[in-house]
Amino acid sequence: MKVGVLGGTFDPVHKAHLAMARAAAEQLGLDEVLFVPTGKTHYRRPARAEPRERLAMLRLALGGEPRFRIDERELAAEATGYTVDTLRALRRERPADALYLLIGTDQLAAFGAWRDPEEVKRLARLAVFERPGARADVSGVQVVAMAPLAISASGIRSRAARGDDVSDAVPPAVAAYIREHGLYR
Repeated sequence: MKVGVLGGTFDPVHKAHLAMARAAAEQLGLDEVLFVPTGKTHYRRPARAEPRERLAMLRLALGGEPRFRIDERELAAEATGYTVDTLRALRRERPADALYLLIGTDQLAAFGAWRDPEEVKRLARLAVFERPGARADVSGVQVVAMAPLAISASGIRSRAARGDDVSDAVPPAVAAYIREHGLYR
């Protein structure tokens, strides 16, 4: 099987995440895309929503997408939060599968500072999306073509904090969840 691995805080999951997963699935011929919500973060602020809330939003967003799955391993208390450890575990569980790590050019630009980047590249092929304002050398990696969407989780959180409607940026069920649970207020 060909499997895409898309990690992130998903705080909240939004339409750009889903568009990225669809584009990667189509262009790379992926059989499955794993959404891996992060627990511990080493290079950014922790998520504002609780893990159970982020999982609930992911479940709502991914419903009806047969190739999309949630992998909760990075939310476990003992998880390191390092991509290399997640990929090692996936490789042990799925030795015959082709793994594609789906990242943006913003992450690629900082890739050399990741924990064991050479091991990450050994465990999975890098598949990269252009991100607005982010420049990185994409030689030697698979580029996934996609028109950039001007959607950011921080912008969604700011709008939700003001009580604004965010249904243009997130799936309708996620917008309803944010509203009903008063997230980001």
